[in-house]
Amino acid sequence: MQLFGIKTPLIKPGDDMAGILIRAMKATDISPRKNDIIVLAESAVATAEGRVVELGTIKPSKQAVELSKLYENDPRKMELIIRESDEILGGIPGVVVTITRGVLSPSAGIDNSNAPEGCVVLLPENPGRSAARIRERIMSEYNCSLAVIIGDSRTQPLRLGCVGIALGCAGIEPVEDVRGRKDLFGRPLLITRRATVDNLVSAAQIIMGEADECTPGVLIRGAPVKFIEGSEDIPTISRDECLYFGCFGK
Repeated sequence: MQLFGIKTPLIKPGDDMAGILIRAMKATDISPRKNDIIVLAESAVATAEGRVVELGTIKPSKQAVELSKLYENDPRKMELIIRESDEILGGIPGVVVTITRGVLSPSAGIDNSNAPEGCVVLLPENPGRSAARIRERIMSEYNCSLAVIIGDSRTQPLRLGCVGIALGCAGIEPVEDVRGRKDLFGRPLLITRRATVDNLVSAAQIIMGEADECTPGVLIRGAPVKFIEGSEDIPTISRDECLYFGCFGK
C-alpha cells in the first residue's frame, strides 16, 4: 500500500475543494488511478464549505454560560457545542464530551486549531454528501473510479494521542464484516468487523499531521478494500451494543 501527500495552499471559505485538489495533484505529478482512495481532512473540507464561525458573532445562552463555567470553556464556543451536538455527556476542563451525529465527539468536533484568530471550524454539515460530490468531480477529471473519505481525529479511552475516524465516505465499503472467516486455528470469527475507513484515515494522518503541514489530502494506492458504486452511511451501533457504554452505564 502506498500513500502520497497532497499539499495545497491554505484553504479559505468558498474555495472549490475539488478544484484545489486537482490543481495540487497536477502540480506534483500525482495522477489518480482506478481504485485509489483520497482521504481528506474534515477541517479543510468544512472551511471550503464556509463552516468557519467568528466567535464574536455568537451570543451565548444561559445554558451555555452555565456549562462554560462548569467545563472552563468559552461560553460562545459552548453555545456552538450545544447547537451542533445531539447530547452533552460530561467533560473535563476545556473539553466537553458529546454525542454528535451518533458518535462520541470532543466538543461536537468543533476545532480551534487550523482556524483564523477568533474563529472556530465546525464539522462539515454532511460529510457523506461532501465526499460524494468531491469524488464525482475528481473521477470526471481523471476518468477513473476511486473513493473519497473525509476524516477527523479522535482520542481513545485511556490512551494518549489521536487516531483517525471517518465522518463520511463515497465509493468504498466503510465497514467490512469478517464474521465467519477462520482464525489461525480454524475457528470462525464471531463478532469481528473491520473499520476499514477509520483505519485508512489513521494511516493518512501520519502524513497529514495536525499542525502547519498544509497537507489536507492523502492519496492511498493498493489498499485491500472493497470498492462500491455510490456511497453508504458509516454504520453506528446502539448504546446497548457498545462495549464502553455497556460497562459504564446508560
